[in-house]
Amino acid sequence: MIVSMTGYGSASAQAQGLVCQVELRAVNNRFFKISIRLDEHLADCEVEIERLIRSKIARGSVTVKVTLRGEAIETVAPVNAAAAKLYLQQMLAIAESQPTAGRGQYTLDLPTLLTLPGVCMQPVESEELHETARNMVNKLVQQALDQLLQMRRREGESLAADLTKHLDRIGSGLEQIKLQAPQVVAQYHQRLRARVQQLVSDAKLSLNDADLLREVALFGDRADISEELARLQGHLDQFTETCRDEAEAGRKLEFIAQEMLREANTIGSKASDSAIARCTVDIKSAIDRIKEQVQNVE
Repeated sequence: MIVSMTGYGSASAQAQGLVCQVELRAVNNRFFKISIRLDEHLADCEVEIERLIRSKIARGSVTVKVTLRGEAIETVAPVNAAAAKLYLQQMLAIAESQPTAGRGQYTLDLPTLLTLPGVCMQPVESEELHETARNMVNKLVQQALDQLLQMRRREGESLAADLTKHLDRIGSGLEQIKLQAPQVVAQYHQRLRARVQQLVSDAKLSLNDADLLREVALFGDRADISEELARLQGHLDQFTETCRDEAEAGRKLEFIAQEMLREANTIGSKASDSAIARCTVDIKSAIDRIKEQVQNVE
């Protein structure tokens, strides 16, 4: 059964003073594309998150947002007092080595001091806490992904139902054309005979049935659409089977729909009959709707 490329999933949990939330959004894309936004504490989770999502999604654009909050990771960055003192001593020594009038420019304010290398250090996160955060993220990503996949399957069912309606329209049009096609040559024969009889009557000539039949036969060859009808029916059957039996069928369905449109265009151009022309227009309209819908199929 086909699935949609659009979906959403979210999950959240708390553990050891940590609060984590994961959101996944998926939209249409011809290829697979992923964007992962993580807090700095979780940078090393990116590879595993992408691997997990790639294992379940073949096509579409997926956005992943992971946030982690908690007092345990929101600690104040420690200050290396020894390093700060050393910077101040060095600046004081430089200032004292200058003439008295110029010493005022050699000052070091607190904000500048805190930006110097080695003064402010990164908070130390315990290995146990980091492992808890990693496990929580992986579990929540899986839960959010399950939600997203479920939504994609539900939308896929709706897409399949809509596609089926358009396929039925095409099938109905094909049946009408198949009924009308054999009459086209006979009707042309009648019209041609009537016109020729009028002409030869006005010119006082005799009607040559052999020439008339030869012209009708040539017309029959030009207007023959039996092969196109057979191919279109075959594409229609293949499309239906693909929707029913394959999950990642989007690109294949796009190709089949294009081939269906090609055959419909040929039928419309070859068949010199107003009834067939109307059926062909309806078939092409249904195929266009199908081509729009399969853009949403994975």
